[in-house]
Amino acid sequence: MNVPEDRRYTETHEWVRMDGDETMIGITDFAQGELGDVVYVELPLVDTELAAAEECGMIDSAKTTSPILNPISGSVIRINEDLSDHPELVNQSPYEEGWMYALMPSNPADIGRLMDAAAYRKFVEDAAH
Repeated sequence: MNVPEDRRYTETHEWVRMDGDETMIGITDFAQGELGDVVYVELPLVDTELAAAEECGMIDSAKTTSPILNPISGSVIRINEDLSDHPELVNQSPYEEGWMYALMPSNPADIGRLMDAAAYRKFVEDAAH
């Protein structure tokens, strides 16, 4: 299971990475593996204000449809337009090319409340038992 150290993680398997003033958001390698082949991604609209834990999109896969839960509050400043034509990027590269959207966080300190890589790995391992 690939869990980069430079991100924070949620219990619902989203990741957050600071990139200057903005945060990049996507789903984890574990999540994409559980979903199977991603066939469609619905993302939030640019300029949408999102609260932490708010449902802000959907991922359709061969197995199921799953909500995207926003990890921290903020305003959507960019979406990954490539996912509309290439949703498989979520499977192929969940931490790089398969990112979903970027937020300008309301309170950047909120990121510190999310799990670090070690805590997320333990969370996934504990859930498997």
